[in-house]
Amino acid sequence: MDEKLATKLRILADAAKYDVSCASSGAPKRSAGKDGLGSTSNGICHAYTPDGRCVSLLKILLTNYCLFDCAYCINRRSSNVARARFSVREVVGLTVAFYKRNYIEGLFLSSGIIRNADYTMEQLLLVAKTLRREHGFQGYIHLKTIPEASPHLIEQAGLWADRLSINLELPTEKSLKRLAPEKDGAAIAQAMGRMRERIDEAKAEGRTFSPAGQSTQLIVGADEATDEAVLRTSAALYRNYDLKRVYYSGFSPIPHASRALPAKAPPLARENRLYQADWLLRNYAFSIDEVADAAEDGMLPLDIDPKLAWALKHRDRFPVDVNSGEREMLLRVPGLGARAVERILRARRHRRLRLDDIARVTLSLRRARPFLVAADHRPTALTDRSDLRERLAGRPQQLSLF
Repeated sequence: MDEKLATKLRILADAAKYDVSCASSGAPKRSAGKDGLGSTSNGICHAYTPDGRCVSLLKILLTNYCLFDCAYCINRRSSNVARARFSVREVVGLTVAFYKRNYIEGLFLSSGIIRNADYTMEQLLLVAKTLRREHGFQGYIHLKTIPEASPHLIEQAGLWADRLSINLELPTEKSLKRLAPEKDGAAIAQAMGRMRERIDEAKAEGRTFSPAGQSTQLIVGADEATDEAVLRTSAALYRNYDLKRVYYSGFSPIPHASRALPAKAPPLARENRLYQADWLLRNYAFSIDEVADAAEDGMLPLDIDPKLAWALKHRDRFPVDVNSGEREMLLRVPGLGARAVERILRARRHRRLRLDDIARVTLSLRRARPFLVAADHRPTALTDRSDLRERLAGRPQQLSLF
């Protein structure tokens, strides 16, 4: 790699690190043809799929030049940072070279806005189209789309990319107007809506269009929005646009920042708690009101996970009998994950379950014990345990699946 290209890669890979939504979850495995590339450093990020696989992606910006001046963005128009720009051919060449060497399994490509939204979207589209058509590239491609761009260009991108995404960035229209006045919340919503329509139409007709769906990112801690406000926005996005994922990115203070921004980053645990609450919405049949109920003055507690916080506020609904309790309530027992609950439901058809049986399906029996009844176990009344929260609170983990 020549020195000029290496410098561009260093700048544009570093500029892309603030976007956390680079996961390949939900993408079907492409079947490479005879001349197709692959089946499965700098700019390489590692993402994890729901089944636990680690995948490597080349994560870069096409350019970090930008016409917008979003206060929270290191690449904003007024920022004094080193700038660089790849050509379409350079991105294609890097992707193919890294892929052939088995360094990566796909590409995550975003960009600042240059010239105008349509021109930028066209350049992103050309990268994906060139990889697929000229090189038979069968790896994963995730494109960040530009909501202000022509709907036709975004729809064309869906023919070549596995996943499309539009970053909403901030959870409220008020925050967008204050910190990112050039962003249009209504335009973002319209683009998400059109994208959902095209994805649904393609599924119904048996065609391929953004088969891994769409996602977005919300920045946490750049404005005054509470965790409850963030999660209510996420719940609405899931409901209205069938998003595969909402990603949460803790605000990172940037050089020469606007006075409108906080001086410090939010606690890392806050981002983790939001992911756990999001998991409850998507996988544990919790409603947004139930998740919000776990918050204290709108903020999720940092010392305990949101499922435990909800359970402690609703002690009257526990303990749950593992031998007769409904699936919905078993999913609400702290320490029992979705897989553990399914195993319990299968096992209890054949015998009455004891505490040892529960220990075989979860590593978090200590947290579950006060909230469940087994054939050989019945806890003391939860209402009498004023110290229960203190006893069960532990050091926050990266992402507990309960």
